[in-house]
Amino acid sequence: MGHIHLELFATLDLVGQAPGGPDEDPAGFPFGGWQAPLLDEVAGAQVGAAYEGTDALLLGRRTYDIFAAYWPHQKGGEDGEIATLYNSVPKYVASRGRPDLSWAGSTQLGPDLAGAVREIRERHRNVKVVGSLNLVQTLLREKLFDRIDLWLHPIVLGVGKKVFEDGAVPTNVTLLAPPVAGPKGTVYLRYGLADGIPATGDMSAPDRGLGSDG
Repeated sequence: MGHIHLELFATLDLVGQAPGGPDEDPAGFPFGGWQAPLLDEVAGAQVGAAYEGTDALLLGRRTYDIFAAYWPHQKGGEDGEIATLYNSVPKYVASRGRPDLSWAGSTQLGPDLAGAVREIRERHRNVKVVGSLNLVQTLLREKLFDRIDLWLHPIVLGVGKKVFEDGAVPTNVTLLAPPVAGPKGTVYLRYGLADGIPATGDMSAPDRGLGSDG
């Protein structure tokens, strides 16, 4: 069975809406493109490395439309490797509508999204989910992910769609690598899905691990 990796960009208040540009998801959101001023070479290298081994993309409708309008026309340059990857691997689109699937290798998923994602997981080794916040909520709710790559940016917006919103359920994750901070203050966090749900405790209990006065 393969793995599903969520690639997410968020602010300190965990807003993940429209990091890439003002036209990405503009409805009622004045901060489209908030990520651009915070990009640096460290984050760029981290994003590139995170794609290693990717053999399929799983995208929501909005993200797919943005990608399909841009990446098929990119060749060479600093984005050449990502363009080659995006254009060559299968693309699976979660949509209730009728998206234009003219981008080579694109397939629309059926109404049983969870079932379709499980089939994709059996078919591929490393499935990457980029952005696609509405889709991510379903994957979080169903625990249909194996890894979260989260870039946490040093700004607070106060408005916008959150990375963990209606789809989040109690879930344990484990840190897979030490956090890495870039020169502009962005912190890269990599988590893996873990068994069980969060435990609770009592901070006033004597065995909470804080030692004693004796």
